[in-house]
Amino acid sequence: MNYKKLDISIGWLSFLIATIVFFITVEDTASLWDCGEYITAAYKLEVGHPPGAPFFMLIGRVFSLFAGSEADVALWINRMSALSSSLTILFLFWSITKLGKKIAEKDGEVMSNGQKIAILGSGFVGAMAYTFTESFWFSAVEGEVYAMSSLFTAVIFWAVLKWDEEMTMIKRGQLSPEIRPLRWMVLIMFLFGLAIGVHLLGLLVLPAI
Repeated sequence: MNYKKLDISIGWLSFLIATIVFFITVEDTASLWDCGEYITAAYKLEVGHPPGAPFFMLIGRVFSLFAGSEADVALWINRMSALSSSLTILFLFWSITKLGKKIAEKDGEVMSNGQKIAILGSGFVGAMAYTFTESFWFSAVEGEVYAMSSLFTAVIFWAVLKWDEEMTMIKRGQLSPEIRPLRWMVLIMFLFGLAIGVHLLGLLVLPAI
């Protein structure tokens, strides 16, 4: 069984399912709370309420360029949240499978086919369960910062697991010492900087590191 190929393929399948669901159910216009402010501020590159979300505004402005008219601006910024959320599901799947693989190989053992199926199945079930949770789905279909903030949280946590995986493999002699795992830390700190430009929730990954 080619575990790596299946891990990548099922991860992208999870992403595809989440993208279809969120794009079908996305809001056509602004929801009646902060979304109207965020959409307007992103479209005109203005300043939202403190502490602000400058990176969200920049990416929102890029998505607004795809709108055929001003009436479609809200829809396209809502689609940005939908895409951010489905990418969150992708990295959530890969994080679950990495944690499962770490548990299965904790003593340097080789995974059996049964363990591989269990890990991939756990990742898919976990990703799909999170896709359809009320609070996540709610934020996935509207122009708010929480969807993109969830994406940064998921990517940073996945990068932490990649860093840990490479460190473990070097200790076991399974990876060349010339590989520099700390490059993941450089990426993580860069992503933290961008995440703060969306929402301060990104800092919650620090205790995990």
